[in-house]
Amino acid sequence: MADDSPSYLAGPADPPALDMTVGDLLRRAVAMAPDRHAIVEGSADADDRRRWTYTELLRDAEACARALLARHPVGSHLGIWAPNIPEWTVFQCGAALAGMVIVTINPTFREAEARFSLTQSGAVACFTYPAFRGSPMLEIARRIQADLPTLRDVVSFDDWDTFLASGDPSLPLPEVDPSSAAQIQYTSGTTGTPKGAMIPHRGVVNDPRQAAVRAGGQEGAVWLAVLPMFHVGGCVLAGMGVMSLAGTVVPLVNFDAGLALQLIEEERVTITNPVPTMVAAMMQHPSFTSRDLSSLRSLVSGGAPVPAEMVRSFEKALGVDFTIVFGQTETSGVITMTTADDTAEDKTLTCGRPLPGVEIKLVDPVTGQIVPRGTTGELLTRGYHTMLGYLDRPAETAETLEADGWLHTGDLAVMDDRGYIAINGRIKDMIIRGGENLFPREIEDELFQHPALAGAAVIGVPDDYYGEIVAAFVKVRDGATTTAAELTDFLRPRLSGYKIPARWYFVDDYPQTLSGKIQKFAIRQQWEAGDYAEATT
Repeated sequence: MADDSPSYLAGPADPPALDMTVGDLLRRAVAMAPDRHAIVEGSADADDRRRWTYTELLRDAEACARALLARHPVGSHLGIWAPNIPEWTVFQCGAALAGMVIVTINPTFREAEARFSLTQSGAVACFTYPAFRGSPMLEIARRIQADLPTLRDVVSFDDWDTFLASGDPSLPLPEVDPSSAAQIQYTSGTTGTPKGAMIPHRGVVNDPRQAAVRAGGQEGAVWLAVLPMFHVGGCVLAGMGVMSLAGTVVPLVNFDAGLALQLIEEERVTITNPVPTMVAAMMQHPSFTSRDLSSLRSLVSGGAPVPAEMVRSFEKALGVDFTIVFGQTETSGVITMTTADDTAEDKTLTCGRPLPGVEIKLVDPVTGQIVPRGTTGELLTRGYHTMLGYLDRPAETAETLEADGWLHTGDLAVMDDRGYIAINGRIKDMIIRGGENLFPREIEDELFQHPALAGAAVIGVPDDYYGEIVAAFVKVRDGATTTAAELTDFLRPRLSGYKIPARWYFVDDYPQTLSGKIQKFAIRQQWEAGDYAEATT
């Protein structure tokens, strides 16, 4: 129920934000724990795992910076097209020390997708892996270089040691402004339009640090990095979050539930940030009950709704504090987050409150006025974590970033009287049925309560009379059965009649981003193409 309090909240003042670059954060970690392992390769054979102490990481990062400066000017954009290898973090730190900007590229991209990222970003170099999942990445990068004049340099990580040795050890490193761009990440594509978000050093340093602290991370934490490093969940939340704790990152090249469990046991992992499906896969793995997982203390997740019973099962089975994050690429990763002490219901139904130093407000999408608590509005945020803008996209930047620093997330949310927010969906997902505004998340939340369903995605589809009507795309759990009529009857006592889906579609899976977000634009495109058969009963 709405009240008169405005839907505005500022996160706590403590811990304060650090006015640092990524290079400064690395030097801070070296001062805290010079001999502690900074990186441990996440390979199956413990004897073959390469390891870097913080002193060794700084040594290699400075060598990388000097090799880069021998080839390219300060401020250059550098593509990195590689899976979660240890060199990813070394390169990230080296580029930061050189005052250059990394452009993160999905290692599963095919040639056209990689070409777009390298071209639009104006990258002068591409650091890549010889091959990944059958794709000849180095060969493709050289093919792109041949007809892209701005791409002057292609370096294989197979030649990494030679590259590190190519710089002048006496070359001074530049002063880098914490407010300058550290990386360009392309939006995950839930809207279908990739844009290069320029993320500042302050965001890359502080956002994951605040999230790691709220998750219960302690100095010396060991973080299993299961999300890809090209994503904010990998190179920012995991990679920089653990560096802020002077801890150890263990990157996993390909997610494998058995290997993840092995690494948790053998490397005494204390924190990790998988999407819910990864946690479920680990719990269902045959080795789950035989592994010693007692070191694990914190599990951070997000990107997809997590039912309350799943939260409870994760916490009970793993003995961890489970926290939910909400954010996006444009905000360095995390905006709001639950705490370890929150109830399972809060971790299911809300995304917590803003991180320290972060402001949020909910506004009417039409008037721009702050809405009362309990009323749906667009979530805006402001602070050290927001992007600088979209690269060479001034119109889109102006639509997203206001002059006073507020960033439009495009997400619809409700704030309760405690300041906790619940996401209702995207503005572009809002369904207008006969003049009534409907929020898909409300309908999806009710569908999640049905015991036969493993997933639910609701969109609006055209209708001659109402303009739009509600369509539900549902996934049935293995071994369960249900019908459209049964689901309709299930919703009748829970929702007003106009909110109940008029069309039902049963699906085997959903198009998703790597962070687990369902791509509703892709569902809509597939529906328009006739790829879904409507259920009649």
